[in-house]
Amino acid sequence: MNAKSLPPWLQNVGQDAVLRFGQVTARARMSPGFLICGAQRCGTTSMYRALSQHPAVLKAVLHKGVHYFDTGYLNGRGWYQAHFPLTMTARRVSKKEGVEPLTFESAPYYLFHPLAASRIATDLPDVKIIVLLRDPAERAYSAYTHEMARGFETESFERALELEDARLGGEEEKIIADPAYNSHSHQHHGYVHRGRYLPQLQRLEKEVGRDRLHVVDCDDFFLDPEPAWREVVEFLGLAVGKRPVFDQHNARPRSPLASELRAWLRAQFAADDEALADWWGHTPSWRR
Repeated sequence: MNAKSLPPWLQNVGQDAVLRFGQVTARARMSPGFLICGAQRCGTTSMYRALSQHPAVLKAVLHKGVHYFDTGYLNGRGWYQAHFPLTMTARRVSKKEGVEPLTFESAPYYLFHPLAASRIATDLPDVKIIVLLRDPAERAYSAYTHEMARGFETESFERALELEDARLGGEEEKIIADPAYNSHSHQHHGYVHRGRYLPQLQRLEKEVGRDRLHVVDCDDFFLDPEPAWREVVEFLGLAVGKRPVFDQHNARPRSPLASELRAWLRAQFAADDEALADWWGHTPSWRR
């Protein structure tokens, strides 16, 4: 029987038992060799699934995203380690593949959370980081529909944009001042703010270094996934090997935004995109 076919309460019981066992065996478990840190609604799940097919990559045991470095940091390092494969599993894979395997997770809030970068640098000093970026106007609307579907947003998109500055005002400062504080609006209502990519990337760069940070253009990835995937695999120091099965092979359709609202959003991001292109050394696909 597939675990996903079980009632939710029974799934939770099983996951709790696995997590408790994982904490007991935390010292015998792998540490992530790389992380996918975002951005939200930019193809992170597709990249996660593609990389999970690599024979030398072992994904997290329970969840795609552990959310340790953003909302779960006070659970402690043992709790985090509990989410990853046992080192004896890694040894079996190493013997079979002739290379040390890597494990990873993917949590798109890591890029935007003000403390995540420093926490990652402290706890995983050698980790490599992958970030995917998408047209920020499209990302904003996609994030909105995602939060609506999960019940975290109740306003119209236009009203949510109007409320964003007030909702997020002072929240980053509160998170920095109190590491135990989790901000609902900072995590779920950042439609424009989360599309200002460069300050988030520079924060990561400051903490981990530019050489351990790889940025992927999401639209290029969806239009022609194999080259982007190959670049990521090579960045991780792995053999390219067999081509994975990709979730999507075509660029995403544009969202049904009114032309005036789309133009307003593009104007909001124009200066940010120009600065991003200079830092990246790559003209984003949405500005070509």
